[in-house]
Amino acid sequence: MPSTDRLLAFAAMSFVLIVIPGPSVLFVIGRALALGRRAALTTVVGNTLGAYVLVVAVALGVGSVVERSVLVFTVLKLAGAAYLVHLGIRAWRQRGALRASFAPDHESRDGLRTLWEGFAVGVANPKTIVFFAAVLPQFVDRAQGHVVAQMLLLGLIFNVIAVVFDSLWGMTAATARDWFASSPRRLSMVGGIGGLSMIGLGVTVAVTGRKD
Repeated sequence: MPSTDRLLAFAAMSFVLIVIPGPSVLFVIGRALALGRRAALTTVVGNTLGAYVLVVAVALGVGSVVERSVLVFTVLKLAGAAYLVHLGIRAWRQRGALRASFAPDHESRDGLRTLWEGFAVGVANPKTIVFFAAVLPQFVDRAQGHVVAQMLLLGLIFNVIAVVFDSLWGMTAATARDWFASSPRRLSMVGGIGGLSMIGLGVTVAVTGRKD
């Protein structure tokens, strides 16, 4: 297993990366504004599960393929971007019907769907897999052996930190949404903001990244 110093150094690096709003945070905020607190937290769980699939892929060697292949990287990036834009357009179109999301049984019905949406975005995030492929091996102590287990442990630390702070972002956004919900016009505006933020995020993911 990695030494305590390595674990603390990786945790510190992960903390710095996570607390700065990135694609995952912006997606959670968009879900919180569009659907509320429970959907935001469900999205965080799904997103984290998707991110951990990437950790497993990197640990088993798949990450190096994506890191070295421009074609695979580009396909994965565009797939994730297209999915974000799709969700954003749907949220924009449904902005006038958001009041139904406050019904007691609405979010429970949509729990699995929001979990899946979060998972799909998390597992299709090319920046995350490149980060894991580039960073995780640097903190592995190869002399100790069990390299795959060490990577899985490091990825778990990253995702635990991500769950905590992504949830805080989602709860904060959902609290602001409650204020908007007191007015139908404000509520419609929330849906529009959430939808546009996801569309913008999708476009940003599509046009940024490797150029080689």
